[in-house]
Parts: sequence; C-alpha cells; structure tokens
Amino acid sequence: MTDKYATFDELKRSELADAYRIDVHDLGSRVAIVAPHAGGIEPGTSEVSLGIAAGDISLYLFEGMKRKGNSDLHITSTNFDEPRCLQLVKTVEVAMTVHGEGSDREAVYIGGRHLELRERVRAELAARGFRAERHESPRLQGSALQNICNRCSSGLGVQLEISFGLRRTFFDSLSDARGRSAQTDEFARFNQGVRAALASMQLI
Repeated sequence: MTDKYATFDELKRSELADAYRIDVHDLGSRVAIVAPHAGGIEPGTSEVSLGIAAGDISLYLFEGMKRKGNSDLHITSTNFDEPRCLQLVKTVEVAMTVHGEGSDREAVYIGGRHLELRERVRAELAARGFRAERHESPRLQGSALQNICNRCSSGLGVQLEISFGLRRTFFDSLSDARGRSAQTDEFARFNQGVRAALASMQLI
C-alpha cells in the first residue's frame, strides 16, 4: 500500500488539526517506546505502548483520531519525521517501536538493528507462550538506518510488528476504543515479557 503522505509536513498541510493527536512523555529514560501509527491507524498499538511504558519509560504516540480513513495518516517508518518524535528519539539510547501487522496469524515479528535486545525480547515472549519471529518481508524487518526505531543515539533500535490476530487476543474488541479499554491476561503477559527484556539489559 502506498502512503498518501510522504512526510509529516504534507500530512499537516492537508489534514484537519483534530484528525490526529500527538502524545509525548519524556521521562529521561534510556529507552523510549514509540507508536508512530497509533490510535485508529493500527488499532491496539496505543494501548500496548502505554502498557509497556507503564509510566516509567519515555513514550511517544502519533494517534489517528478520524471517524474513518485513519489509514490516510500512515507514514512509513523510514519516512516518519514528525519533529517531536525525532527530538525524543535522538535523546534516547534505544527506541522500541510498536506497530500493527495485518495477518491473522497470532505472532509478533521482531526487527530492528539491536540484535541482542531483539533476541532477549524474543526469548522472554517465547517463554510466556507467544510466537515471536522475524518477518519474512524485508520491509517489516526494521533494518534500515533511517527507520525511526534506529534513529536513536546508538543507531540500534527494535521494531515490534504485532499481528492483527495477536492484537485481537489482547482486548475484548480491537475495533473500537471501548473494546480496547478492556484488556486480557494475554495483553498483560505480553507487556511483562517486553519489560523483562528491557530490564535484563538495564534499560529500565
């Protein structure tokens, strides 16, 4: 799918101000959790990001707030250049991005250039019963230097692509905000696994 907008400036010039919301919490942590396609763009990624950050990790959300057509607000990760996001990401050692992948398979696909943290996330999630793999598509492996997850100070980030099938198990309903406010044991267990991986590297 081709993005409607190649840059944030293009999006900002064309969309109403209430079409999206930007939420930034800079807590001075070594790692930041970033959801560049949150809200209605890739549903469930706001809630997962908030769950991982848990009030003690820096957080960035770019949330689609439109009644319909939120996919128009998708800017691919190698082009994502919203200024407040870039400012936060460059101040942290590691950026971890949270995305929604579209398949029905219940899996999380782990990418990014931080090989050790990728493996620790995979191991912690696998130990909790999650299928954690590398995506077969290079486009969803987060390996490009310009990918927002790798634009942190170390140049080594992690990208989580959580399938539609897995996100659906996290909530009473993935399709609306009310349904996503009711979260399951799987949701909690997933977030605990990611945080355990971060803690194992003394990032939190």
